[in-house]
Amino acid sequence: MKVERAAWCFVAPALLVIGLFFFVPVIAAFGASLTDFDLYALADIRNLRFVGFANYQRLLQLPEFWDALGHTLYFVAAGVPLSIFASLTAALLLNSKLARCKPFFRTALFAPVVTTVVAMAVIWNYLFHTRYGWVNYALSSIGVHPIDWLGDPHWAMPTIILFAVWKNFGYNMIIFIAGLQSIPEDLYEAARIDGASYWQQFRFITWPSLAPTLLLVSMLTMAGYFQLFAEPYVMTQGGPLQSTVSVLYFMYDEGFKWWRVGSASAVAFLLFVLMFIVATLQLWLGRRGGNT
Repeated sequence: MKVERAAWCFVAPALLVIGLFFFVPVIAAFGASLTDFDLYALADIRNLRFVGFANYQRLLQLPEFWDALGHTLYFVAAGVPLSIFASLTAALLLNSKLARCKPFFRTALFAPVVTTVVAMAVIWNYLFHTRYGWVNYALSSIGVHPIDWLGDPHWAMPTIILFAVWKNFGYNMIIFIAGLQSIPEDLYEAARIDGASYWQQFRFITWPSLAPTLLLVSMLTMAGYFQLFAEPYVMTQGGPLQSTVSVLYFMYDEGFKWWRVGSASAVAFLLFVLMFIVATLQLWLGRRGGNT
């Protein structure tokens, strides 16, 4: 009993902080999603009315919401595999014995993670400028006509995906490096003695050993990419033709542009449900793969 009591005493401050700054806001937001909380309710709380699930029904009938959800799913489906591939490739290169100046490259590749989105977006807007950007200048040298990267609905989201992958893959790279360094070197030495090629070592030693790390990285990346907001907000303001409006961007417009706080809270909970389903599916697939 004394051990349990001491454990609860140590855990209590963290649980208090989590409950105060997470569960209480979540419960309050869910309550707001069941009301018509808007600008009139902000002016006078007596204008607040309970509407049940009317906000959810309205959202599910809005084409704009489904468009934003489609853009978000496109961003997640393309961005998550690219980010994992880039971070794992960088980690394998930096963990190799042939790599030189490892601290420098680790710092350089991780630097975009801790740099503000606004600063990075300004640089990328210049690089992908239609007339003066370096990317179009390089393409023109091989005979490709200039592309309006951020002004064309077909190219705006792929450009934002590349930007997000470039900015965030360094975080996953550090996690993968930690996972690679935890693999016993004896396994590789025994495999080399048996004549295993580099690909065979990766397939039968590295990849299975990184399975828990890969599951963690995929879940963190998925959760982060579902919350796409800063990149389109800074780079395209949701355009062109609303082709880069994400679910969070749509929620921002509902809550802070049109002051439909109840509707914005409903958007947040629909996104939460979607993320919960995807995360549960990832855990199920990860456990199933671990058992096989």
